[in-house]
Order: sequence, then structure tokens, then C-alpha cells
Amino acid sequence: MTNTTAEKNDDIQNSDKSSLVESKVLPKIQSSNHLEDEKPMLATNSAYSDPENGGNINGSAVKQVLAAVVAQLGTINTGMTFGFSAIALPQLQEPNSTIPIVEGSSEESWIASMSSIGTPIGCLVSGYMMDVLGRKRSLIITEIPALLGWILIAFATDIRMIYAGRFFVGLGSGMVGAPARVYTGEVTQPHLRGMLTAFSSIGVSTGVLIEYLLGSVLTWNVCAAISGILPLAALLLMFLFPETPSYLISRSRPEKAREALQQFRGNAYNINQEMETLINFSNKNNLKRLTGFREILSALLKPNAVKPFTLLFLYFLIYQWSGTNVITFYAVEIFKDSGTTLNKYLAAVILGIVRLASTIVASVLCRRSGRRPLTMVSSVGCGLSMIGLGGYLWLKSYWAANNLPFIATWFPVLCIFSYTVTCTLGFLVIPWVMIGEVYPTQVRGIIGGLTTMAAHSFIFTVVKTYPFLASTLTRHGTFILYGCISLFGTIYFYLCLPETKGKTLQEIEDYFSGRNNDLRTGNIIRHKPKVLEVKKGQILP
Repeated sequence: MTNTTAEKNDDIQNSDKSSLVESKVLPKIQSSNHLEDEKPMLATNSAYSDPENGGNINGSAVKQVLAAVVAQLGTINTGMTFGFSAIALPQLQEPNSTIPIVEGSSEESWIASMSSIGTPIGCLVSGYMMDVLGRKRSLIITEIPALLGWILIAFATDIRMIYAGRFFVGLGSGMVGAPARVYTGEVTQPHLRGMLTAFSSIGVSTGVLIEYLLGSVLTWNVCAAISGILPLAALLLMFLFPETPSYLISRSRPEKAREALQQFRGNAYNINQEMETLINFSNKNNLKRLTGFREILSALLKPNAVKPFTLLFLYFLIYQWSGTNVITFYAVEIFKDSGTTLNKYLAAVILGIVRLASTIVASVLCRRSGRRPLTMVSSVGCGLSMIGLGGYLWLKSYWAANNLPFIATWFPVLCIFSYTVTCTLGFLVIPWVMIGEVYPTQVRGIIGGLTTMAAHSFIFTVVKTYPFLASTLTRHGTFILYGCISLFGTIYFYLCLPETKGKTLQEIEDYFSGRNNDLRTGNIIRHKPKVLEVKKGQILP
């Protein structure tokens, strides 16, 4: 049997590499192998398995976790943006408010919705910026409008400053989504990638809860000032981490990529094979910087970009039209109309806590269970919960029309909480994780931005049309419609959603390019170290 390392060295020497890679990177790979006296090393999933060192094949988890957390700090700002209007509007409507507004007025609706105007714009801008300036610089720049927005709100003396502040925090929220997930996806190994990318969803839920808690004890302008601390911290901490290796290789900077990869994996980890995999993949796909509009458009129209974009576009469409953000934005009103005896504000706070706890559980399950099973749990659970809620509200209207007493008032609360839990386990995590996984390196930033823009546009349309649907189809009819859409989505996900858990980014891109079919069945292939076997008469080199 031929030694694995020797085989890979021969493959490298025989392949058609660029002169830059041959002169700068490959000698280091070869020399480092000679320095190790060519110990038998086994490759498993872009990592080394060294039997003499306990078979450790993974890099430093601590370094990867820290990089992921810092990259996704800005997503907490997104949650704060969602939650701010809920705590600010009641205070602004008080008689002693410094900037008084009237309940139900246009000022109230503009404060609530202004951030939704900035968010899709931010998504589109960050996508292009990520591929031109890099993932790291984009993450730094995204925090500037968010910080500016909170400052404007904190020092607002009239309603126009609040409008401007809300627009800028929404712009920052939109800009941070794709870079945070792409950066995390590119710097983490497959066994950690799903769980760490899911930190974005945890960040959003955490931001909502933080804003609710601050608003219960502080005035709206003080809440805005405290909220501005977070984008400032994210901006400063991001300077401590390097650019992603994948981006650096796509820009013909293999030495910088090698240094960055070593920093993310730790000094004890042998990065030679992972570097070799990244370089081979770059050469195989002829990755280079796209400068012209035609080049970018051509890359966007390739199957490995169009297929995953269509997949996630429909995923977000189904997920949003299952009524997710209707529950989030109208929670207090829905609790009030359900007829429950539980205090509606207390119920909303508890709902926020349940959402955060469920998001944390979902992040752990994302590593263990895969993308497909969690998506199925959400589509079925959300569908049944919404139909149950709609059915109860129909019964409630019947009881009210016939002067009958309400019974089982706990049931709608159960439906809302079960909806939140099942939705969080899959819908609120999986599609956002997949943004950092499924797109080709060359246009990952641009198409990631387009995807997040589409997702936030769906949020706007669903929330905006809910009052109209509730008045046209009745409230219970609207919820039943959402439930049916979610159940229909189960069929689509079962037939079309691939399983990306445990796959390298290169394997995923090969799948959408049609070069392999490993993801179609949804089976999770666990990479196990192979044992070197020596046949009779054969000697290990």
C-alpha cells in the first residue's frame, strides 16, 4: 500500500498548478512533510489524522468559536432593531413624552417600519461589498451605519431624527447578515460549521430579549444609547481576526491564506492537507477575481449559483409565509385576541425567552441532526400549530356570536408557544446557516446578499399584508392559510432539500455543479479515519 502523504505529494507535483502556488505554497507542504519524516497521516474531511498524536483531526475549537462569535455580534443588533419599536412606541405615546406621537398615527407606523426599508438595501450592498473588499472589511464597515443610527436615536430632538436613526440601524442590520454567516462558514471546519453559523439566529433572539428587558426599566433614548455599545464592540474586535483563507486564495494570496488558516486552527494543527484541498479546488474551478459586470453575471447564472439560490429563495418564501414574523410582530395583539387569562405582556416576554432557549437548542441540534430533519420538524410543527390556533379562534368567534362561555383558553397559548419552539428548531436557523454553505466562493458575497435581501423583503410583505388578510379572510382564516402553506412546504423540503451537514464547502459546491450526488439522498456521511493496512511483502515508505 502506498503511503497517503506520498500519494498526495505526487498528485500535487503532477497537477497543473499556477507558478505562484508552485513557488510559494507547494514547497512548504513538501518540506514540512519531509521534516516530519513522512509519518503516515490519514486524511478525513479536510483534516489530518495522526495516529502517533492520538488521531486528532480537528483544529482548535476555541479559536473557531471566538472568530464566529465576534463575526456574528452584529446579528444581536438585528434583534435589537426588531425589538426597539415595541418598547419605544408606548413611551413615545405617553403624555409627558419629549417627542409625543399619537397611537395609530402615521408617525407610529413609520417608526416601526422605517428599519425595514433600510434592511433590504443593506443586504444588497453588503453582498457586493463582501466580494470586492473581503469578508473582514465588510464586517467592520457594516457596524458604522448601525452605530450612527443608535446615536441619532439616543440624541433625537424631533421625530425626523428617530426616522433617520431607524433607517440606519435597519441598514446596518441588513448589511451584517450575509458577511457574518459567510465569514463563519469559511473559517470553521465542517463538524463545527453548522452550530457556529447558527449563532446568527441566537444573536437575533438575544437582541430581541435584551431590548425588551432594557425597555422595561429604562427610557427609549437610554436604551438606544446602550444598544450602540454593541456595534462599537463588534467593530473593534473584528480587527483582531484575519480575512478568510478561501477569500485570500481566490485573490491569489496563498501565503496570507496559509497564515490565516493557521491562526484559525491553532499551532498544533497541521494545515498542509487543508491548504492543499483549498488550492486544488481553486485551480480546478479556475477561481479568480471577478471584475467586470459580465463576468459577475456569468458566474451568477451558472448552475452552482442558480440552483442553491432557487432552493433558499423558496425556503425563505415558505418559511416566512408560515406566519413566523406575524407571531413576532403581533404577539401582544394575538395573545389579547385569543381570550387567554394570562397577562398579554407577560406572555410576550415569556415567548421571547422561549424563542431564545429554543434557538440555542436548535444550534446544538444543527450539529447533531442535520438540516433536513430539523426543517421537517419546523414545517410539520408550524403547520399543525397554526391550523390549531386558527381553529380555536374560529370556535371563539362562534362562542362569542352565540353568547357561550370560552373554554380551554390555554389552548391558543399552547399553539403559539409550540409554533415558536418548532419554528425556531428549523426555520429560524437552517436557511441562515445554509447561506454560508451552499454558494460558490467567487460570488458567495453577492448572492448571499441577494438571498438575505429576499428574506427581509418577505418579512416586510408578510407583516404588511397581515392586517389586510385578517380583515379579508378573518383572523382564523389567515392562520389556517399560514398553516397550510407550511404543510405544503414539507413536501417541497422532502423532495428538494439536500443534507449539507458534515460536508466540506467544496463537496457542497461540487453537488450543485453536478459533479457529485452525495447530498441528494440526505444521508449524512460520517468521515471516519481509515486504518493503514500493510499487505504481505509491502513496506510503508
